[in-house]
Amino acid sequence: MRTFFHNGRVYTGELPLHSAFAVEDGRFVSVGYEQLLVDAREGDRIVDLDGHFVCAGFNDSHMHLLNFGQSLHAAQLAPHTESLSDMLGCLRAFLESHPVREGQWLTGRGWNQDYFRDVSRMPDRHDLDSISADIPILITRTCGHCCVVNTRVLELAGIGPDTPSPDGGEIGREADGTPDGRLFDNAIDLIRPVYHLPDKEALKEMIRLACCALNSYGVTSSQTDDYCVFRAIPFETINEAYRELEQSGELSVRVYEQANITALDELARFVEEGNVTGAGSDLFRIGPLKLLGDGALGSRTAHLSRPYLGTADEYGFDLFSDEHLNAMVSYANAHNMQVAIHAIGDACLDQVLNAVGKALAENPRSDHRHGVVHCQVSRPDQLERIAELGMHVYAQSIFLDYDNHIVNRLLEPELAASSYSWKTLMKSGVSVSNGSDCPVELPDVMEGIQCAVTRTSMDGTGPYRPDEAFTVQEAIDSFTIRSAEASFEENMKGLIREGYLADFVVLGADPFATAPDAIHSIPVLSTWLGGRCVYSAEEG
Repeated sequence: MRTFFHNGRVYTGELPLHSAFAVEDGRFVSVGYEQLLVDAREGDRIVDLDGHFVCAGFNDSHMHLLNFGQSLHAAQLAPHTESLSDMLGCLRAFLESHPVREGQWLTGRGWNQDYFRDVSRMPDRHDLDSISADIPILITRTCGHCCVVNTRVLELAGIGPDTPSPDGGEIGREADGTPDGRLFDNAIDLIRPVYHLPDKEALKEMIRLACCALNSYGVTSSQTDDYCVFRAIPFETINEAYRELEQSGELSVRVYEQANITALDELARFVEEGNVTGAGSDLFRIGPLKLLGDGALGSRTAHLSRPYLGTADEYGFDLFSDEHLNAMVSYANAHNMQVAIHAIGDACLDQVLNAVGKALAENPRSDHRHGVVHCQVSRPDQLERIAELGMHVYAQSIFLDYDNHIVNRLLEPELAASSYSWKTLMKSGVSVSNGSDCPVELPDVMEGIQCAVTRTSMDGTGPYRPDEAFTVQEAIDSFTIRSAEASFEENMKGLIREGYLADFVVLGADPFATAPDAIHSIPVLSTWLGGRCVYSAEEG
């Protein structure tokens, strides 16, 4: 049986728009106009799109699906980050309504000290001790590169005045050297051994929750970094959770796993077990080796080549030595693994480009699609080198919503004038996909498209570097066909085209005919995976 969809405004990846398409066995079998209906036979289903806009399902090319599911169980701090007192009030209220069971922790995600109006600092252990001195408390900054814990957690983890900061991380300290509860980047790993770990069924529930939420935003594919969420849980268990959900028909998002592995021996074991880029099915597939090169701008841990504005010697830092990063990238490249490396600061980007260049010199590959995740602070010479190396760039245009407020306060003017240069990269032939880095940001694709087109924040701040703005078509493509290119899947999804997987989204308005500053308000009416409706706004 085929299903015919007609009377729509269908974006196929090319203009002008079409009006109809047909789906059979999970794939598009024809695309065109109303005359397609003459091919309908008895028993076929006909769906009237009522004039609504349709495009390929959205593909978030870098996020943390499992972490998103975990965060949905935590206190949602982002709506309560205008003041420290409001954030603490949110935690107290959450604790009252969600009592913590023995052995578990109170957690929250989404605070941002840059928005605090009552204090000019990050939270510390004393703030969290005021909520509870007995219950372990952990709250994660919106960027995920900094967290704050209470004194109880420091005690459980054995973190004291004599505990050294690890390479690629920092323990925040009070004047006398006592840890203040703030942990940056690799220092967060110090508390992982004492953190309550979920079992596989709990992991599956986190994935279910996250997939349902993604579907509500029109997302049908996720390129996700999951192994770093619970370091003590073997990657085999994470993979099993996904595959069991696939087998039971509960996986409503196609997953391309960005395998976050930090040790060379573990990477070798991963590859030897058959986990190479592309291994898997249409619903769960192994993607690139994912590495974190540095921190984030908001936490002042992104590694810059010049000091943060207003400081003499604060540059941020890399999370790996050159030697270790080179070894990891070279091994992956030599074993036909794609690599995707987080780089926000330009000094870190130098390190990443050097590692990729070295690996390709040792073992040339014509279509490696090694990528830079974020690629925010950059210099013109680096943009040229990205194109020369044939790399992919995983952008997050939604970051402009917040970063518009801080870029010119943190970066020297010359650096700020050449950063977030995703349009320049596109013009040079680089494939630039889009995503949210969720749960750093919500996976709200329409907001991401608006930020890409306007280069302004949702509150109107900006525009920052309007010359780098995408057209509406480029923005939609960055969440569809460009993201498919990131995972070597551009011949099977990312377009409404005959033979492609029937993943698509129906929107409440046409983005091409909507004012740029109103794109974010376009609702998702329904989301379809392989021709099956996995979200309907009418059903909630």
